[in-house]
Amino acid sequence: MEAESMSEGAATGGIAADRLRSIIERVERLEEERKALAGDIKDIFSEAKSAGFDVKVIKQIIRLRKQEPSEIEEQETLLDIYRRALGM
Repeated sequence: MEAESMSEGAATGGIAADRLRSIIERVERLEEERKALAGDIKDIFSEAKSAGFDVKVIKQIIRLRKQEPSEIEEQETLLDIYRRALGM
């Protein structure tokens, strides 16, 4: 009888149902936002392509801007060494 009087949000088997539902719903909302943002980013790349820009290069620049200058320098040095080793 006690179980019947518990609210829907009460702990069931040690799990707080309302808290769990809240977490799941927050993640679902964020996933929807991420989906919308991905669509926006795709539109921007389409705009860049139609303006004559190379999208692959733009994506590469974005990746580089996220890195520390020392990481970029190290990668460029290794790339240069590998190119010379291959006679490029």
